[in-house]
Amino acid sequence: MQFEPTAIPEVVLIRPKVFGDERGFFMESFEQRKFAAAGLDLTFVQDNHSHSARHILRGLHYQILKPQGKLVRVTSGRVFDVAVDIRRSSATFGRWVGVELSAENHHMLWVPPGFAHGYMVLSDSADFLYKVTDFWAPEHERAIRWDDPTIGVRWPLPAGVQPVLSGKDAAAPALSAAEVYP
Repeated sequence: MQFEPTAIPEVVLIRPKVFGDERGFFMESFEQRKFAAAGLDLTFVQDNHSHSARHILRGLHYQILKPQGKLVRVTSGRVFDVAVDIRRSSATFGRWVGVELSAENHHMLWVPPGFAHGYMVLSDSADFLYKVTDFWAPEHERAIRWDDPTIGVRWPLPAGVQPVLSGKDAAAPALSAAEVYP
């Protein structure tokens, strides 16, 4: 596996080795010793699977008192995946990184606690899988507006197309009004 820090070094792009032949492929999506050797000594408590259609945008989500680290990947389709630093004391507070994750490239992204996370589906549909480091706590769930101009995420939307949002995401506050980490 290759572990590549992004423009925000705590967010790491992971490129697993994929072994393929005429029968298909094999890859390790998580191996604790390799992750620990790369400085990611993680304990996961839950696996999640989300299926969405084209232009569905989920995010930007986080849990305020029970922050979750997320190891995310796509097993069918393509998504644009985004992590936003919402740690007020961080030198990269309010900055974002985005990568394309797909069934074809097999890449994964480590989104550490302290970041808001979201993704938009680029293909007809996508299956998005992620492991988390803390349990879901709906009372601590928060969201930040997907199109907050102070963050400035450049979502790859075709001209004139709006993403499909949940009611919660459509009503999410701007970063300036959101509850963030110290």
